[in-house]
Amino acid sequence: MKTILFILAVCFSQVLFSQNVKKQTIIIQTSAQCGDCKERIEGALNYTLGVKFAELDLESKKVTVCFSPKKTSIETIKAIIAKIGYDADDVKADITDVQKLPKCCQPNGH
Repeated sequence: MKTILFILAVCFSQVLFSQNVKKQTIIIQTSAQCGDCKERIEGALNYTLGVKFAELDLESKKVTVCFSPKKTSIETIKAIIAKIGYDADDVKADITDVQKLPKCCQPNGH
């Protein structure tokens, strides 16, 4: 009887745990500067598998991303932002990707 109760408790805790990791929210500091940057970052992230919501606050240059950790990761999200041409926290954009941005969206472009 104790074994059955133990198994049920473990199964029940797994169900509860899996419900808690369905989505995660992170905030990433970017190097975005303008409305075009905002559209570019939000557009790329909102079309990324596993991302449920992405919104960039231009005043703080921080993007809030709600995502499913089962389908994507924080590292992948930062890599996508960097590949577009923007810094994402500690992940720096490659200079060749930055140069693909319009001049006004490059560092010191505004």
